[in-house]
Amino acid sequence: MLAKSVKDVPEGDYLYEPKWDGFRAIIFRDGDDVEIGSRNERPMTRYFPELVESLREQLPERCVVDGEIVIVTDDRLDFEALLQRIHPADSRVRLLARETPASFVAFDLLALGDEDLTRLPMAERRARLEEVLGGARGPVHLTQVTRDTALAREWLDLFEGAGLDGVVSKPLDLTYQPGKRLMLKTKHERTADCVLAGFRWHKSGGVVGSLLLGLYNGEGRLQHVGVASSFTMKRRQELVAELEPLVVAEGEEHPWAEWADASAHEKDRLPGAQSRWSAGKDLSFVPLRPERVLEVAYDHMEGTRFRHSAQFRRWRPDRDPRSCTYDQLEEPMKFDLADVLR
Repeated sequence: MLAKSVKDVPEGDYLYEPKWDGFRAIIFRDGDDVEIGSRNERPMTRYFPELVESLREQLPERCVVDGEIVIVTDDRLDFEALLQRIHPADSRVRLLARETPASFVAFDLLALGDEDLTRLPMAERRARLEEVLGGARGPVHLTQVTRDTALAREWLDLFEGAGLDGVVSKPLDLTYQPGKRLMLKTKHERTADCVLAGFRWHKSGGVVGSLLLGLYNGEGRLQHVGVASSFTMKRRQELVAELEPLVVAEGEEHPWAEWADASAHEKDRLPGAQSRWSAGKDLSFVPLRPERVLEVAYDHMEGTRFRHSAQFRRWRPDRDPRSCTYDQLEEPMKFDLADVLR
């Protein structure tokens, strides 16, 4: 079951939870057998061997539990460390399992023994979950919840300092309906002025797919920070002509001209790199002279980049591209993640 975005935490008969920034996971336990499945029903058990034994010890003997796999680094959630786990080499996975062990945060109970709980309302499923995992200990955790709207809004700001993604609001009478966006999620939205440095063609061809965004770091280098990609098809067609005057001519310099060099990606996270998540995709881009500035909305940063695709807001002809630096970005107040997990 999924959630749709809303701008504010809603009032009413809701169960409010922190929105964890990790891998959504469904845990199946049947006796000694423990399987971890992704949101898209892909097997993930082999990527998190350190969780299997703890899940076997702490979950009921036969159950299905919905939750999130997270990794904590320096009192914050670390999504980049999670991405590294999706590796074909078992030796690499096991090394990372020792160096950066994962945790599982449970937030729903879908089956217990022979009983299908998906037809029960959220409030009852939560009560049953507390019965079986109320005494959970790390690396297995039971997510915090509240019915207090004011406290949920406080969480929205407070927990961001620990790397959480926002707040999820679940109607108390809601049954579990896979694939439907009947829950609500409230995430942070901020704006930043970024340099336009290129674009990728849309998968359908002939129109702009996404705009490549950059910010200048402390060394004066233009760092790739993400993309803006939410446009109507009509707007994508208009952008082709609109951006044509900025296309870099053959032989003309561009700050990301070295994108084809694999070592450059390790240092600067340039666009165009293949990864385990993008294998087979065409990540080539059309370089543009970094002369235009656009304002985008984003939810939060993951290291030096936007965690998700940014949303185009407007062009900023009044801004000098060189003035678009990381200094403009808000930094959330630090918060100890252990307090959230507790």
